Order: sequence, then structure tokens, then C-alpha cells
Amino acid sequence: MRYAVLGTGIVGRTIATRLLSLGHDVVIGTRDPEATLARGDYAEWQAAQPQAGLVGFAEAARQGETLINATGGQVSIAALNEADAEHLDGKILIDIANPLDFSHGFPPVLDPVDSDSLGELIQRTFPGLRVVKTLNTMNCQVMVDPARVPGDHTVFLSGEDADAKKAVRELLDSFGWGERTIIDLGGIETARGTEMLLPIWLRLMGALGHADFNFHIQGAVRTQ
Repeated sequence: MRYAVLGTGIVGRTIATRLLSLGHDVVIGTRDPEATLARGDYAEWQAAQPQAGLVGFAEAARQGETLINATGGQVSIAALNEADAEHLDGKILIDIANPLDFSHGFPPVLDPVDSDSLGELIQRTFPGLRVVKTLNTMNCQVMVDPARVPGDHTVFLSGEDADAKKAVRELLDSFGWGERTIIDLGGIETARGTEMLLPIWLRLMGALGHADFNFHIQGAVRTQ
């Protein structure tokens, strides 16, 4: 499978590294490849992962069979606009971003929130995409290696397309998430709930002093 990871921060790089380790082809999408390569953190990662391509958002979306949105939530729509709708239609977009607004400092607020979500906004804006919201309720290291947190813990799915969610389940399984740890919440509007877990997640990280934790929903899990 050829994945296009949109976003060059620590989350995007962590996801890309895991995908490469599983034998997938990976291309990284960014607004300005030259400027990205000039960044020390990215240049160091790229040197260690030379097989990963770095291209603009439009070319990444063109090349990728499945897309992963690892951009900052406040710029996700702009990044996807640069990707061009003709390169998006019919493709799965795994949305792992959160709409965190740091404009008033820390802790950030969510925008949108309550009656909308980033997942819904992406789906509305790009109706040809098959958006699946997942992995946005944990640290990126836990996303790709759930064994960092002892015992069973939970990852959520939100989305409208059953086949897209099935494909994402298979990817999660390859990351180490067992079937009983995945809860399908339903349609993309349920992304409101998972995005609104971020304020408590941030407070927990501050209280615990680390990010190697996750939510565990105990009890019978009914899959859809």
C-alpha cells in the first residue's frame, strides 16, 4: 500500500516511520518541501528514512492510495485544499488531527467544538473523501505501538463508509491494536466526542508528567 502522510511534525514522522517498518511505500506531503528539508528535525529524520519521499500536498495526494491527515487541526482544510479535490475523490483519509487552537496560549481550546468537529468539517468540505477519524485520543508513540501502555486500552473509529472503516481496522491491527480494543462509535459526527477528549488528555499529561497512557473503556464491546 502507498500512503501519503500529510504533515511533517512529530506525529506525521512517527506514523510514517511505522508504515515504512511494515513495508508500505510512504510519501510525505508538505506545503514547501525545500523549507521542510531545511528544518533540522525533519532533515535528521529524512536522513534516517531515505525511502520516504517528500513532495507538495497536491503531489502527495496524487500518489497516495490512502491519505493520513497529520497536519495541525487549524490548517488541515488549507492543506487539503492545496492537495486538490481531483486527487482526493474516492480515497480514504485517516484523520488523526485535533482542532487545537493555541492562539490564546496553553492550554489550547478546540475550534470547532460541541456542535461540529474537524472530522465532520473535512468530510463536508471534501465530500468525495472517505473520512475515518481515529488515533486522535493518544500520544503518537502509543498510536503506532499500543504495547507502550500495559494491558488493553481503547482506540475509537468514526466515519460514514463501512469499507473505509474496515480498511482502517486492518491498519490498526497491523500497528498492534487487537479487535477488542477498537470501538466503532458510528458516523463521522461522533468525532465530536473523541476530539473533546483532548482537554482532559492534556490535563492528564500534565498531572502524570508523561504521555504513555490511554483511555480504557471497560465492559462489553459491541462492534458494528
